[in-house]
This record gives sequence, structure tokens and C-alpha cells, in this order.
Amino acid sequence: MTLTQSFWPASHSSGVRDITLGELLREAAAAVPDRVALIDGDPDPAERREWTYRELLDDVEVVARALLAHFAPSDRIAIWAPNSADWVILQQAIAMAGMVVVGINPAYRADELEYILRQSRAACVFFRESYRGSNLEEILGGIAGELPELRMAVPTRDWQKFRAAGDPAKPLPVVSPTDPVQIQYTSGTTGFPKGAVLHHKGIVNEATFVFERAGRSGNVVCVNAMPMYHIGGGGVTELGTFAAHGSFVVLPGFEPALMLETLETYGGTHSLMVPTMLIALLEHPDFETRDLSSMYTVMSGASAVPQALVECVIARLGCRFTILFGQSEMHGVISQTRISDDPVDQARTVGQPLPELEIKIVDLDGDIVPIGEQGEICCRGYQNMLGYSDMPAETAATVDAAGWLHMGDLGTMDDRGFLRITGRLKDMIIRGGLNIYPREIEELLFRHPAIAEAVVIGVPDEKWGEQIGAVVRVEDPDNPPDVAALKAWCRERIAAHKTPSLWYFTKELPMTPSGKIQKYRVRDEIVSGALRAVTLPERSARSVGAAIGG
Repeated sequence: MTLTQSFWPASHSSGVRDITLGELLREAAAAVPDRVALIDGDPDPAERREWTYRELLDDVEVVARALLAHFAPSDRIAIWAPNSADWVILQQAIAMAGMVVVGINPAYRADELEYILRQSRAACVFFRESYRGSNLEEILGGIAGELPELRMAVPTRDWQKFRAAGDPAKPLPVVSPTDPVQIQYTSGTTGFPKGAVLHHKGIVNEATFVFERAGRSGNVVCVNAMPMYHIGGGGVTELGTFAAHGSFVVLPGFEPALMLETLETYGGTHSLMVPTMLIALLEHPDFETRDLSSMYTVMSGASAVPQALVECVIARLGCRFTILFGQSEMHGVISQTRISDDPVDQARTVGQPLPELEIKIVDLDGDIVPIGEQGEICCRGYQNMLGYSDMPAETAATVDAAGWLHMGDLGTMDDRGFLRITGRLKDMIIRGGLNIYPREIEELLFRHPAIAEAVVIGVPDEKWGEQIGAVVRVEDPDNPPDVAALKAWCRERIAAHKTPSLWYFTKELPMTPSGKIQKYRVRDEIVSGALRAVTLPERSARSVGAAIGG
């Protein structure tokens, strides 16, 4: 198919199934009852547990009946805890009981927690008593009185007691594929989270299609460190593994040594890791000592995946690579490269749209742009969210009357339908009347040998409107690169008007749990003076080092 405009009609597939999470699990339990379905990847191997598909289904049904002893279908049930096998079981049970999962980052504090519990109208919250030195029970106790719809809070120590409360004879409800199953709160790159309400049909089919493109033949073993409250962990990797009747190894969080050990121990074939995770993995001293020959495909996304990183992972792991692109409002992934794609397409694009999904790229007036021209990416299909939780105005602003969801991402489409992401509408820099898109510059900076990570933003300027600011984390903070040399290096490779004029050095960039750089926080640090630009002719390591933040 050769396109003449930036519009991709829905491609056919093996079919979008009318299916729920419970039906997916029952299918797997019927087909491969004795295959290992779930492994709790505790850092202490002696504490690890495993479930076959038969055992997992039995446990999920027990917890579903326990939930129905206290709550009704469609109630919202929150989980405020780090990754664990129990997280997976509880999530599956909530879905089987016809209720809705509300995943919450365990790093959240009182204000953030209260906002999500209130906004989601959660009837119950399951929580870990402490996390990374913070007393979560104390935090929850301080706000519970302000949440009249929160009827129950279940700490981890009461998990077994709660499980035992169900009636084994109680029938489980009939759940529809288009019933809500999760509320995914946006990652907070703009500072204001909205809850995207997702349905069973969307997350099951989308995850299935993703694993098909990732190459899922044979025994799939997916090692996951993505947060379970994020669509990548609690959607794409988990459900894609179950759809493939594979084994899902859930880690409590990302730690490079643990990831490397579990990939070797369990013969990991697939994993979803954002760029920051991949960089940490490749830099870890254990990387050279672990047998990672079982790895078949690395999946990556959530933030820009530089071409140099793709090439490095393929070369050093000897595996295949696939780049995922999407957002929570579309149940995760809308576009993906195939493992068989040409290396250039693999490294420079985010592939073609997933099956049964329409994609178009439009200008500011909403008109479809010609092939190769930049515009906003819009989607329409079964993957559309049901809407934002209790936010009709925000829903209407995102999904238009014709059903097109406006992503806010900028990109181009070639005549084969391959998408290339060029930035975000809100991130566009306007310097002297020229539109400049940061992603191209960020991709370039990543190739500099002294730079580990970089983000490019617009910095207010009276003369130009905005100047281009580059905030970088260098490989060696004690020996940062010369700013004049950095600028000259960029000038050799991109146009002068795209070359950053302001340079900032930091020891770390603020990230969301899913690995996205929070540009609004970077801007706040610049405005507040927490980050100061190193201006020419300050060239010595001392003067640069004095400006390093963090």
C-alpha cells in the first residue's frame, strides 16, 4: 500500500476479539494448565514464588470472591504498592469481579494520594505499609478522614485475612469486554494528572498485537520491571505474556543487577525497558558476566529511543529490537516497529500503526497534511479510551465529535505509513518566529560521547521570544565537556538556528516512574535559578562544575 496523504486506514488482522481479562486467563489455564504463568522475582531467590496457570486462576477467583463480599461490580479499587506477584493477582481479581483497578505510585505522598483516591472515587485501597523508608500507613491515615467514598483500606499484613473472607459458592459476575477495567492516570509530564478510563477489550487486544510484532513464537518469558500501575507493566507486558501463554516474571522495581540476574536465571526472552533502564543495564559491570543469550526481543518506548541506543542494544545483546509508541488514552501502544523491519526504519521510526486502528496527521486547522509533513497525530478505533474519569470537558477537548483522539504528539508519516515522532505540541520552541522541535536536537546530543542524557526546552527571551536551552547529564560530572566545543560540535551537524545557545549541566533529570523526562520540572528549575546556564566564555572544568545542579 502506497499512501498519498498522511492517513492510515485501519488495517485488517487476525481480528479484534471481544474478550475480558478473566476470559484471557481462563483460556490460558485451559490450554496450558501446568505451565508456569507467574514468578515473583524477589531480590532474595529463597523468597521467590511461582504459580502455574491453573494455580493462578484459582487464586484470582478466590480474591475476586473476597472482593465481592465487600464491594459491587464497577466499584473502583486502588492499589498503592510496589510491584509483586500479589499485585498481579489482585489486579486480575478486580477485573474478574467486574471492578476497576486504580493503580497508584507508591512513591506518592499525601497530596498526590488524596487527589487520586478522591478523583477516582475509590471505595478501597490495598497498600504496602512502608516503601523506601516512608510510612505509607501513616500517610494514608492522615488523609482517610477527608475521603468519604473510601470505605476500606487493606494493608499487606491483612492480605491473607482478606483473601479468606470470600464465599467459595458465590457466582462471579458476567463482565463485558467494553466494561471499564483500569483508570490510568497520566504520567504527570505536564503536572496535572487525568485518569484515562480503559476497557478490557482495549488492553487485551493491544497487548496481544504488540507481542505478535515483538515475535512471540516458542516459550515466552517476559521479565518485567516496569511499574504495574503503569500501562507498560499492568497492561502491555503482563497481558501480552498471558496472551502468548508465557511466563511473567515480575520484579519489585528496576535494579540493573537484579534484571540481569533474572534474565539469566529464567531464560528471559522479552522485556520492556525504557531508554534510561537500557543505559543502566549496558553500563552495569554484571552485563559482561551474565548469559543473556535467551533474549529474543527488547521492547522500548515511553520516551524518545535514540538511534544510537537501538544499535548498541542490538549489537551487545545480539537480540531483536522493537520500538513502541503510544499513550495511556489509547490503551498503551498505537504504533510499533517490527523485528523484521529494515535497520534504518527500526532506528529512525516508530513503525506502522497496530491493526484495526486509523491514524492521521493533521495541521492546526485539523486538515490532513501531505506525506512527510509534520502535524499532530490523531487516532481512532477500538483502542480509544472510554474517557477521562469524571472530566467531560477534558474528554471532549481530547476526543472530537468524529471520534478522533488528539494525542498532542507531533510527527510525520511516509508513503508506507511509517511514523516518525518529532516532538510534542506544547514542547515546540518558537525562536524569532521559527518553529523548532526539540526531539531532533535531543537525538543529536545523545550521540555526543560525553553526554549520557539530554533534554531541550525553550527558555523565555525578550529579544527572540525563546532561546534554545540544552540541559544535559554528562558521563563524567567531574570532567564535563567544554561548552564552546559542544556548541561547535552541534553547529557541524545541525543548522545554526537549531543549535542550543544556553547550556545547563545536572547530575540527574527529573523523571516520571515510566521513564519520561518531566520537562515542566526542568523549566521550573531554570526559572527558579536552581539550574544556571554556563555561558561563553566560561570554559574551564571548574566554572562548568560550579553550575552542575542536583
